[in-house]
Amino acid sequence: MPAAAGGLNSAIKTPSMLGNPIRNAAMTDLFEPRNELEKKLLDAQDGRIGSDELLEALMTSQVYLPVQDEKPAVLNIQRSTRAQPLVLSAEDGTPVLVMFSSPERSKEFVKDFPGYSGGILTEFTWVLEKMGRDYAIALNPGAEIGFDMETETVNELIDGLAGQSTTH
Repeated sequence: MPAAAGGLNSAIKTPSMLGNPIRNAAMTDLFEPRNELEKKLLDAQDGRIGSDELLEALMTSQVYLPVQDEKPAVLNIQRSTRAQPLVLSAEDGTPVLVMFSSPERSKEFVKDFPGYSGGILTEFTWVLEKMGRDYAIALNPGAEIGFDMETETVNELIDGLAGQSTTH
């Protein structure tokens, strides 16, 4: 489907994991980009840039990961040194890491997931380095601007980062 007809289905030009287009034409008229990544998302959905340029922008952007709230600390000692990000399961059982283009974009979505009111704002490349293989990614799920990235694409990005770190 051409981008002008209904928007991209994903950054890799394949159907979304949920089978839904990532654009709601009535909603994007009201969408105000809050950062460069959101400007690129809007450009991609309006057909002004391709998926490769969108991925390049994502690789240099910060994303927001909702993380599980810690139980109250005992004597102000943190119980865990590892953040537990919000991971959902796709219909086929694939784990899907949930992230957003800004903290504000997460607020409506995380209402349905008690215990995920906090989060981490970090570089997308850091997330790729830490997350491991065989995850899909949902960027801005439930929002008017976003996309789903299949595990194959995520694995390719991880492999590309690993190749860069061995050549530097």
